[in-house]
Amino acid sequence: MKIIPLGDKVVVKHLEAEETTAGGIVLPEAARERPAEGRIVSVGSGHTLADGRHVGLQVNEGDRVLFSSYAGTEVAVDGAELLILNEGDILAVLA
Repeated sequence: MKIIPLGDKVVVKHLEAEETTAGGIVLPEAARERPAEGRIVSVGSGHTLADGRHVGLQVNEGDRVLFSSYAGTEVAVDGAELLILNEGDILAVLA
C-alpha cells in the first residue's frame, strides 16, 4: 500500500541507528539514540498561502533529511515504520 500525505506533510523512513561508536564499542538496542535522519518516501502537494496562491514543497521524494527529534506521528504501513511530519519540521536536506 502506498501512503500519500496531504498538504505540506511528508512521509519519512528513519535511517538505521549506529550500532557502534567511533571507538568501536558495540551499543545494545536500548542505548542507541533514535536518529533524527531519514529518507523521504512521499510528499504532499504543498500548501496554500493567505492570498490563495499554491506553493509546492521544497523537498522531494528520495531526499535525505534531518528533522526535529520529536516531530511528527509514527505509523506502521505494511510492516514498515514510517513518520508523517510537516515540512516545517525538516531542518535540512543532506546532499
